[in-house]
Amino acid sequence: MTTAIKALPLKSGIYQHYKGPKYKVFYVATHSETQEPLVIYQALYGEHGMWARPLSMFLETVEKDGKTIPRFAYLGDAE
Repeated sequence: MTTAIKALPLKSGIYQHYKGPKYKVFYVATHSETQEPLVIYQALYGEHGMWARPLSMFLETVEKDGKTIPRFAYLGDAE
């Protein structure tokens, strides 16, 4: 079986969660059972935990102070 590599609407780099913390996004992986794209990222605070979140959820918008904003906002390339 051949699978096509698709361009994803997500760059690796530093992102800020709408609640304030910053994270480093490494890449988008594929869930082995569901084929769902998962964002693999690391907290830039505390114990620097590694996380996986569905791409669709990572790209969602949220309501904050009456405004619609991205759940994670891209800040720039990782240093």
